[in-house]
Amino acid sequence: MEATIVLYGIVAALAELLGGSLVVLRKQWPKQVQEYLLALGAGFILALVFLELIPESLKAAGSYAPLYILLGYAVLHFFEHTIVGHLHFGEETHPEVMVSRIASISTFVGLFIHAFFDGFAISVGMRYDFYLGLLIFFAVLLHKIPEGLTIASVMLAAAHRRRTAFLASAAIGVATMLGIVSVFLLTDIDESIVGAAFAFTAGVATYVGASDLIPEINHSRNRIIPLLVFGGMLLFYGGTVLLGPMVGHAH
Repeated sequence: MEATIVLYGIVAALAELLGGSLVVLRKQWPKQVQEYLLALGAGFILALVFLELIPESLKAAGSYAPLYILLGYAVLHFFEHTIVGHLHFGEETHPEVMVSRIASISTFVGLFIHAFFDGFAISVGMRYDFYLGLLIFFAVLLHKIPEGLTIASVMLAAAHRRRTAFLASAAIGVATMLGIVSVFLLTDIDESIVGAAFAFTAGVATYVGASDLIPEINHSRNRIIPLLVFGGMLLFYGGTVLLGPMVGHAH
């Protein structure tokens, strides 16, 4: 099972690297395509939170689950906006906002922490319930390429070398793998720990979907983009219907 989880983590990390490479190699990445990915990702993530993660965490962690959910939300806010100060998830769409070296490093730190929790969520999910972990993986994968685009673009906008921009996206991919492997160090994972992990992940994912992705989507003048948020939700629901019987998931 651990080898399988690592394989999924590698795929997520490579998607991050791909996003950074597209910027570094000067290949065109249409803004419209990025917005589509962000919108689908936001809808998918929010559906995952409210339809799977929160119910599972309440079942396993009971009355403590809401506290862990709030903690997860607060931790990501702390790293991305209290320490970092200013972070837009889709920064490559308006790179003039971040041009200083300090701002670029702050952005890197925020996305590094965010990517760690991505990997952590995938790993915990798959160890507890492969089906749920698979859904978390797809939710993460949908925003990995835009995330790679973001950090590489910010680094270049801050006048870092192209090699540095590429290494930054690679490092965030490594952070995803660190989150994956960190769960392996937990020898005994009982139901209460799983419940706390799912609740914390729900808080983190809520922040990503509602505070990182939705504001970027709302900047778009394309009327199709908001509709794709609902498309992401339907995509999640369709995934639960199709994948459930395939992997033997049952609540």
